Amino acid sequence: MAAPEDRYRALLLVSEAANAERALDAVLSAASAALNRILRVDSVGIFELRGETLTVRAVHVHGIEARPGESIVEAIRRAAGLPHDLDLPLTRSLPLAGTGTEHVMRTRRAHLCPRLGEGESFAEDERLRLLGVQTYVRAPMLVRERFIGSISFSRTEKLARGPIEAFTEEDRDFLEAVARPIAGAVANALAFEEIARLKTLVENENVALREDLDAVALYGDIVGASGAIRDVLAQVERVARTDSTVLITGETGTGKELIARAIHRRSPRAERALVKVNCAALPASLIASELFGHERGAFTGAVQRRLGRFELASNGTLFLDEVGDLPPETQSALLRVLQEGEFERVGGTQTLRTDARVIAATNRDLHGEAERGSFRRDLFYRLNVFPIEVPPLRERREDVPILVQYFAAQHGARLGKRVRRVDRASLERLVAYSWPGNIRELENVVERSIILAEGETLVVPESLPGREKAPAEGPGPVPTLREAERRAIEAALSAAAGRVAGASGAAARLGVPPSTLDSRIRKLGIEKGRFRTGARGAARS
Repeated sequence: MAAPEDRYRALLLVSEAANAERALDAVLSAASAALNRILRVDSVGIFELRGETLTVRAVHVHGIEARPGESIVEAIRRAAGLPHDLDLPLTRSLPLAGTGTEHVMRTRRAHLCPRLGEGESFAEDERLRLLGVQTYVRAPMLVRERFIGSISFSRTEKLARGPIEAFTEEDRDFLEAVARPIAGAVANALAFEEIARLKTLVENENVALREDLDAVALYGDIVGASGAIRDVLAQVERVARTDSTVLITGETGTGKELIARAIHRRSPRAERALVKVNCAALPASLIASELFGHERGAFTGAVQRRLGRFELASNGTLFLDEVGDLPPETQSALLRVLQEGEFERVGGTQTLRTDARVIAATNRDLHGEAERGSFRRDLFYRLNVFPIEVPPLRERREDVPILVQYFAAQHGARLGKRVRRVDRASLERLVAYSWPGNIRELENVVERSIILAEGETLVVPESLPGREKAPAEGPGPVPTLREAERRAIEAALSAAAGRVAGASGAAARLGVPPSTLDSRIRKLGIEKGRFRTGARGAARS
C-alpha cells in the first residue's frame, strides 16, 4: 500500500499532465505513467456520453505503444496475444441504459468491481471480460457538475505483469480523485477537437460553396418549359422541404446534378454546403476514406487525420453521383449511415454521427442490379425513398430551342462572341436529332459551333452531331419542329386508338398532362376521331 505522500505526489503529476497536454492519448499516457509509480493500473479507458449513447473515446494500455500505421485496437490485440480476426468490442457504441457509466452518473461516485463476474454486473462487463479484465474501478467524469462520461482503471489478465490483486476501497477513493483532473483534460480535449472540426468544416464548406458557385456559373439553372421537365420540377418542390433520401435516375448528360442542386437550394439546408462525391471517379480502395475520412496512419500515405464527406456535409446535403459504382464493402457502410446515422473513420475506433441528407444519382438500373444481386437490395430500398427520373432530351424536344438559345448566350459571352440569332435549318436539325449524349452533348455542339462562327448568326456545321444517320434509300427532308411534333402526337394517338387520357392514353405515352396534349392537338388541327376509326377498322380486319 502506497504512503499518503506518494499518492499525493502521483495526484499532482496527473494534474500537471492533464493541464499540460491537449490530446487525450497524451493525457492518458502521462496519467498512466504517474499512477504506475505507486499503483498498478494496466489500462485506462474513457467513455464519452453523447445523448443516450456511450462511445469509447480513448484507451491507453500501460507499456504498449501502437506501431506506425497500427490502431490502438490492433496494438491491444497484438500485446494480449489475441487472434487477429477476433472482433474486439472497442469500436462499437453502447446504449447508456444498464451500464456502469449510467450507475456512476446516478450515484456521482466511483464504482469498485473487486472481481469481474462477481457481485453487481453491467452491460459493458462482457466487453471487459473479452479483454481479460479481472478488476476495475469506474469513476464519473464531472466538469462543473456536468457529467460527460466515465473513466475506467483496470487490471488485465492478458496483459499481466505478475499476480493480479483486486482494487481496494482505498484505491477506489484515490482513483476517484485522479479522475477529476483527467475529466477537465477530457473536456478541454473535446472542446479543442470540436473547434478544430468546426474550423475544418467551415473551410471545406467554403471550398464546396466556391465549387458550387463555379458550377452554377458554368451550367446555370434548369432550363426548359416542356411538360416532362415541369413534372420533374414539381417532384423537386415536393421533396425539397423534407429530409428524405432522394434517388435521381436518368441517362448520362440529362442534368441529374442540377436536379440535386435544385433540391438542396429549396430545402431548409440551403444555407449549408452541398458536398459532392463522384463514386465512379475514385478507386475502390479510397472511396471509404473519401466518404468517412481516415485517421493518421490508417494506411500508407495517411500522414494526418482527414475528415470525410459525411462529416463535411453534416447539417447539409451530400450528393453521391454514380452511386451504383460503390464497391460492396462501401455499400454496407453506406447502408449503416442511412439507417443509423453512424460511421467510423478508416482506421479509427470512435463512432461518429452525421445528419447529412443524402441525394444519390445513377444512370444504371439499380432495381435490376438489386434483383440480380450485384447491388445490395436493402441499400437500394434505402436510397429509393423518393425516386426522380430525369427524362432524356429526345423526350423533351420542345426544350431544344430554349436550351440552344441559353447555351449560345452563355458560351458566346464567355468566348467574346455575340450571338443574336440561330440559323433556322440548324435549329430544325438539332430538334430532330435524338441526342444520345443528352443536354451535355447539345451544350458541347453549341459551344463548338460558336467557336467556328464568324458572324452573329449561329450556324451548326453539318459535320457536327445534329443529324441522324441517313437511311439506306437516301436522305429525306428534315422535318420542321412543328412537323416533328405533329408526327409524334399522331403516332401516340394511333397507338392509343385515339384516347388522350388514361394509363395507356397518348398523353401517358408522351409523358405530358392530358390537358397539355389536348391544347397541342387543337393548335395543330389534328383530328382525334380518325385514329379511333382507324383502330376499330384495324381490329375488324
